[in-house]
Amino acid sequence: MTTGPARDRAPGHDPRRLAPDGRPLTSSPDLARDRTGSLTAAEASAPRSLNQLVADAVRQVPACSGAAAVLWRDGEPVALAASHPSLPELIEAEVSSGRGPTLDALRSGEPVGCPDTLREDRWPQYASVALRQGVRCSLSLADRSGAAAVCLSLFSARPKMLGPDSVAVAERLVAFGTAMVDVAADYGEARRAEHQLRDAAESRALVDQAKGVLIHALGCSADEALQHMRQISQARNMKVTEVAARIIDSRGGDVLKGLR
Repeated sequence: MTTGPARDRAPGHDPRRLAPDGRPLTSSPDLARDRTGSLTAAEASAPRSLNQLVADAVRQVPACSGAAAVLWRDGEPVALAASHPSLPELIEAEVSSGRGPTLDALRSGEPVGCPDTLREDRWPQYASVALRQGVRCSLSLADRSGAAAVCLSLFSARPKMLGPDSVAVAERLVAFGTAMVDVAADYGEARRAEHQLRDAAESRALVDQAKGVLIHALGCSADEALQHMRQISQARNMKVTEVAARIIDSRGGDVLKGLR
């Protein structure tokens, strides 16, 4: 991020953590990993959408010198992006204390501002961390879509800089960010369904081929061949597809010994 007369140096700014094209890097703090374990296919694309939202906020919102965005699902944070590596600590402070502007925006659905962290007494832990990071004011907004919500937090290095003009732009951005996350989620679910259907088709083809081997070797019907595979599956604690693969590899010989 470049600085100039119209923009303060961002809180926690570290030029070494910017991507080669100057865009902010995505940061995923431990709080998201600890609470979710692993992301679903739908959520795996969310950080890219959040990173774009953060970059747009820093560029477009008046007086914004840093930003963070969090995807919440069923009341838990599952993905986070920030314009600077120190900003996730502010979100962690809110989650650990259960108090802060982001959480208030998430509960109320209304923009929540902190005009001056030096004089803030509603969220002591948040204000302390913010001052340590060089944040003097902040603005948080949330936009819900079903069980999911996107929260956008804006930060400035000077007090009382994020006012009504900032709210108007930020509301449009967070609504667009939620739409981006929804599209990414739909795409992820579609890809997962595609993989499941493909795996099912491949499994069916494998079992059908093994049935053909058994029909030829035993002179049985297709239903009887399938029953033979199920018996082996239960007896040897193997999946039917694993049994089918062994039958095909051995052309029925080794596996059929236990049936005769």
